[in-house]
Amino acid sequence: MGQDAEYGIPVSKPKETPRPRRRLGPGPAIPFGLQIGPAVLVVLWLLGSTFGLIDPRILPAPWTVFATFGELIADGRLQSNFLTSAGRAAAGLAGGIAIGLALAVLAGLSRVGEALIDGPVQIKRAVPTLALIPLLILWFGIGETMKVTVITLGVLVPIYMHTHNALRGIDNRYVELAETLRMSQRDFLFQVVLPGALPGFLLGLRFAVTLCWVSLVVVEQINATSGLGYMIELARTYGQTQIILVGLVTYAFLGLVSDGLVRLLERKLLSWRRTLAN
Repeated sequence: MGQDAEYGIPVSKPKETPRPRRRLGPGPAIPFGLQIGPAVLVVLWLLGSTFGLIDPRILPAPWTVFATFGELIADGRLQSNFLTSAGRAAAGLAGGIAIGLALAVLAGLSRVGEALIDGPVQIKRAVPTLALIPLLILWFGIGETMKVTVITLGVLVPIYMHTHNALRGIDNRYVELAETLRMSQRDFLFQVVLPGALPGFLLGLRFAVTLCWVSLVVVEQINATSGLGYMIELARTYGQTQIILVGLVTYAFLGLVSDGLVRLLERKLLSWRRTLAN
C-alpha cells in the first residue's frame, strides 16, 4: 500500500499481473523435420511429371529413375561403382582426419608447432583443393593415389581449422587447474585438451564429410574406369539422364547418411551440452 503524494491519503497500488513467459528459442523439434523439405521436392517433381509440366528429356519422371535404379542393381553396376567410390571416400576421409587432427594438436599445444604448421595450412586453405589437381596429376599420375590425395587434402583443412580453433578456445582456468593438480602431459592431453576440442572437431568433421563427397565427384570424372562419378560421366556421354539422376540421388543419400551419422555421434558425445538445438 502506498500514499497519495498530494493529500497524504493511503491508497492501494494496483496488483501487477505477472507477464507470461515468452519462449525465445526455436521451440520443440518437429517430428521428421529434416525429411519434410526433401519430401516436398519429391512431391513437386511427381506432380510436375504426372501432369506433363516437366519435359522428361530434361528431368525424367520419378518412376523412370526408380526403374533405372532396379536395372542398375539387377546387373550389378550400381553396387560395383558404389563400393569403389565408398573405398576411395573412406581412405581419403581417414587420411584427412588423422593428418588434420595431428596437425591441429601440434599447432595448438606448441608455439614451434604453430609457427611451422599454421602458416602452410592457412595457405592451403586459401588455395582450392580442386585447383591442385593438375599438379597432383603431374606428381602422382591419374591413378588411385592422386584421387585419394585430393580427398585427403580437402578433408584435412576443416578438421584442422575447427579443432585448432577449439583448442585455443579452452578456458585457461582448466589449464591452471591441471597445473595445480600436477597433471602429466598425457593426462592433460586426454582429460583436458581432447574433451575441450571435441565440439570443434565434430563441427569440422561435418564439413569434412561434405567436402569428401564433393572431391570424390570431381576426381572420379578424371580418367576413372569405375565409381559413381565414372558412371555419371559415361551416362552424360550417351545422354542417359536417368542414370545421371541415379548417381546424383546416390551421392545425396550417401551425403545425408554421412552427415546423419556425424550428428548422431555429436549428440552422443556432447550429450552434456544444453543448446538451442536441444
